[in-house]
Amino acid sequence: MYWDEKHECMPLGEMQEFQLKGLQETVKWVYEKIPFYKNKFQDVGLEPGDIKSLDDLAKLPFTGKTDLRDNYPFGLCAVPMSEVVRIHASSGTTGKPITGPYTAEDLDQWAECMARNLVAAGIRSNDICQNAYGMGLFTGGLGFHQGASKIGVTIIPASSGQTERQIILMQDFRSTALFCTPSYALTLAERAEEMGVEVKGLPLRVGVFGAEPWTDEMRKEIEERLGIKGMEAYGLTELMGPGVSFDCIEQNGLHINEDHALPEIIDPVTEEVLPLGTKGELVFTAIQRRAMPVIRYRTRDITTLRRGKCECGRTLVKMDKVYGRSDDMLIISGVNVFPSQIESLLLDAEGIEPQYVIVVRKKGYLDSLSIDVEAKKEVYEAGKEKIEEIQGKIEGKIRGIIGIGAKVRLVPPKTIARSEGKAKRVFDERKK
Repeated sequence: MYWDEKHECMPLGEMQEFQLKGLQETVKWVYEKIPFYKNKFQDVGLEPGDIKSLDDLAKLPFTGKTDLRDNYPFGLCAVPMSEVVRIHASSGTTGKPITGPYTAEDLDQWAECMARNLVAAGIRSNDICQNAYGMGLFTGGLGFHQGASKIGVTIIPASSGQTERQIILMQDFRSTALFCTPSYALTLAERAEEMGVEVKGLPLRVGVFGAEPWTDEMRKEIEERLGIKGMEAYGLTELMGPGVSFDCIEQNGLHINEDHALPEIIDPVTEEVLPLGTKGELVFTAIQRRAMPVIRYRTRDITTLRRGKCECGRTLVKMDKVYGRSDDMLIISGVNVFPSQIESLLLDAEGIEPQYVIVVRKKGYLDSLSIDVEAKKEVYEAGKEKIEEIQGKIEGKIRGIIGIGAKVRLVPPKTIARSEGKAKRVFDERKK
């Protein structure tokens, strides 16, 4: 089933014509409305009329997170504030937040993209959806809310936190779908077990998760512990929020809403555009947005683009699950390591819970990697010998597959802080 079959299943030739028209209109729009872009285009000798094909996209300059922060809060807004009907923003934990102003048209487009996402995940109008994303400046909560409203489901706007209350709501309101971060889904599963609630006996059948990187191993863990199908929503504040891409029932890549967000893959070092099927950094250009359409925005997410008709019938280009971020990649003693690689190995090991933290330190001239991961209750109670056996196995896997030494420590159950939103799992103390 599709929400918008015309665009989700559009033949490639028609989609490219649609994209070129949208690109040309957007380039002209930002050139006329946003001094920042006009200056950037002029710096490279470009005018809107120079964009004659999709290949000309590569001639346009990139936009980075620093550009958005330097123009905080509304230097990149293309419309007067009288036309802005909502403002979202990133958390701003590493500097000034990234603002996202929306016109009424922008919000409607976003709702359409989220409706596609949710329908592809199996959400239908008779579902009762518990929205446990934060309801505030963060795009997740209201993004899911408006997409679900478009479909016509029953929405429980629970917001994040109050974990015990979330479980009670699932029981009392008979929720059939759950929206939250994947790490919070695990927190919910754990709290339900503590409360003696058998979640698998509830009507809950599907979850749509996003806002943080998560591996297929974590997906399987969530599905097993909650007894649901775990689906994904990918997005970023700079484009719209969640709904930029989504997986379908086939779960072999995320369909990009490429009639709204035109994707590219580049080499993160040389900035060269890479062909389909090549791993690199994901770049997006908004081609329908009006309040703040970004041009060639560098997401820093590392993935691969693939094209071809999916078994679900959609023709939208696919991106692989994000492998990691170019700015989150850890270089440890000369070896490039993504936290997702470590997570995959941890969640494949016996006797541990999906709760961990990675710490990188400097010892003299050498880097050291340590990982604290929670042991299952029965493993920790089995004693030192069993703990050391599992620690050794995990250390051996990391050394054999990733090629670095790591000190793994199994810690008692429930000693690692739980997250109600995005989980903080990596601490690089070399930067202090």
